[in-house]
Amino acid sequence: MADQLANNLAEIAQQGLYRSRRIIESPQGINLQFNGRSIINFCSNDYLGLAHHSDVIQAFKSAADDYGVGSGSAHLVSGHSMAHHALEEELAAFTGRDRALLFSTGYMANMGVISALVGRNDAVFQDRLNHSSLLDGALLSGARLKRYAHADTEHLDALITESKARKLIVTDGVFSMDGDFAPLPTLVQTAKTNGAWLMVDDAHGLGVVGQQGGGVLAHYSLTQEDVPILMGTLGKGLGTFGAFIAGSEVLIETLIQKARTYIYTTALPAAVAEATRASLKLVIADDWRRDKLTQLSERFTSGAEQLGLSLCASNSAIHPLIIGDSQQAVTISNALFEQGFLVIAIRPPTVPQGSARLRITLSALHEEQHIDRLLDALDKAYKL
Repeated sequence: MADQLANNLAEIAQQGLYRSRRIIESPQGINLQFNGRSIINFCSNDYLGLAHHSDVIQAFKSAADDYGVGSGSAHLVSGHSMAHHALEEELAAFTGRDRALLFSTGYMANMGVISALVGRNDAVFQDRLNHSSLLDGALLSGARLKRYAHADTEHLDALITESKARKLIVTDGVFSMDGDFAPLPTLVQTAKTNGAWLMVDDAHGLGVVGQQGGGVLAHYSLTQEDVPILMGTLGKGLGTFGAFIAGSEVLIETLIQKARTYIYTTALPAAVAEATRASLKLVIADDWRRDKLTQLSERFTSGAEQLGLSLCASNSAIHPLIIGDSQQAVTISNALFEQGFLVIAIRPPTVPQGSARLRITLSALHEEQHIDRLLDALDKAYKL
């Protein structure tokens, strides 16, 4: 077996798909330290710059004094604290839903909700570019998984009208590798016409887009009736850790009874819940963070166009620069690192074959000078 694994690793490396880790020696932010060297970070999901905010840190420290650093057990045993419960109520109010339910990770939330709601005799319809956790949730459920072309609602219509099973439509709100929005108003109508449930994973939209950071659903003014199942993460726009599902009373009670990834895992630490309560207040109050992200995005896309760079159309803080060849993407990423910028190469199977890219993400902590310096570095890296 060891020889087979070694051969597999060699093949991965030969294809330019080998993944490796860099050890960070500093707090999260736009300025990171690697081996004593300062690097400007352009690949974090900490879009609003809250991961190292003083209010969030202080809330975590105070809660650690009150609750300790571990939750001790699952929510249904002895791990559900007042901090968890208060955060669930505040997330429900923030998203305009009846209730919210905390999960330890976004991956667990997606796998848990899909496998709890559908089974062997049902059908799940997913956008082809959905996050792996959504696809794995469908596979775990045993339901028939049907994937429609990216954002192609006509293809979805053709697939869903053929099905006689109970139906669940699942989509990312903001697609994590492309930065575009799902066509949610049309998906809502498709779901209602075909008697299907609709689930939206708004991991990369919550906090970042929409009024007061309400996400893609707020951007489109969609209600709980329109989108019965909403998943959101806490480790991106909110800057902490964990995830939640928001929806009706009956949905949340069903998940408490049936979602295995909720029932059989330790609750996230209460100190993290309190830190998230602090970050949620900042998300709602600090419109300037979202306004700044918009301004920085416009500056970056304008500059990239002047340089003739092949950017995907994006409405978010995610700006994919398509390279195509995996090895070339790694080469350009390394060249940027040598110039002082962290921009990770994203390669198959994370993205489709032939679409390796640099996934450039912006933060409200970036300044215009950072954008201009990155554009200069990209211009030089392409000319190597």
